[in-house]
Amino acid sequence: MRRRPGIGGLQTAAAARDQYRLLGENVAKIRTDLMKEQLATFRSQLEDFARKHKNDIRKNPAFRSQFHEMCAKVGVDPLASNKGFWAELLGIGDFYYEIGVQIVEICLATRAQNGGLINLQELCSLLRRKRKGSREAVSEDDCLRAISKLKVLGSGFEVISVGKKKLVRSVPTELNKDHNEIIELAQAQGFVTVNELERQLSWTSGRAIDALETLLEEGFAMIDDGHRDGRRRYWFPCVSSISSLGGNDA
Repeated sequence: MRRRPGIGGLQTAAAARDQYRLLGENVAKIRTDLMKEQLATFRSQLEDFARKHKNDIRKNPAFRSQFHEMCAKVGVDPLASNKGFWAELLGIGDFYYEIGVQIVEICLATRAQNGGLINLQELCSLLRRKRKGSREAVSEDDCLRAISKLKVLGSGFEVISVGKKKLVRSVPTELNKDHNEIIELAQAQGFVTVNELERQLSWTSGRAIDALETLLEEGFAMIDDGHRDGRRRYWFPCVSSISSLGGNDA
């Protein structure tokens, strides 16, 4: 008959479990302290690096992007505040604040044309034109970082991906799956027709017209009539040049 462990055995086992638990807690604490020490060292080295290369960080977009990646790896966000070490040393917060204000101005100025949906590349191009003569060059990465900070305004600023393009939305309107498919299809020519939606997406004419009417109402699309084939074109300024409207009479 198998004997059950006595009180002494149970106490010994409990004491062993306590020792293992304490040992595990000590090992975890040592690892945590070591990680904190390593992070502190990395941050100190990052500050030294920033002091040494601050001019390159300010003026060179590619260098600035790599610097942001280095910061992210050690949990530092130079854009978190306009105050403190990073703002005083690099002025990065002010730089992105200025870009953010200019992006808002551009989005407002072009909203009548595109309904508040603009191609990211076009936005960056307009921003560079607006900042012509400025000492700091602006990259697409800079635009994305500035836009990410505009979300706190709660005014719908967001970068969305539709097909192969990134679009900046500056209005709170949500696009559904049908709208995204239409805009993606429009990227080939800048426009779509109801017949194309029926043929390429296997939609009914009612579904196509309903989705297009919503995009028209929101200002994302523009009507182009008067073609020889009698088919109405729905142009999308966010994926095509405004100057090309009416330029294709096929």
